[in-house]
Amino acid sequence: MTVMTRHIRKDDKVKILAGKDREKTGKVLAVSAKTGRITVEGRNIITRHERPKKQGQKGQKIQVPMPLHPSNVMLICPHCDKPTRVGYLKDEKGVKSRVCKQCKKRI
Repeated sequence: MTVMTRHIRKDDKVKILAGKDREKTGKVLAVSAKTGRITVEGRNIITRHERPKKQGQKGQKIQVPMPLHPSNVMLICPHCDKPTRVGYLKDEKGVKSRVCKQCKKRI
């Protein structure tokens, strides 16, 4: 079973609604269709401890952004700069596109 997020895509600006980074915004770096999760730039960061790989090398702490569920973020419209729900509209050619529910413009 593949899970796919349609309303949020890579390079969209989103506002985080839940979790430790609530009320913060960021750019979407990756959308995983397989897991149905998104990664936001500089948000939901955890610290991983990495062991030394070779003799004499030091271990280190690495900060990694972890993926979020798309229900915990809301798309920010590039036209009106407001967090908005996403609607869909088909044009004359039958091409489906995303529409801002606030200002009714195509995203």
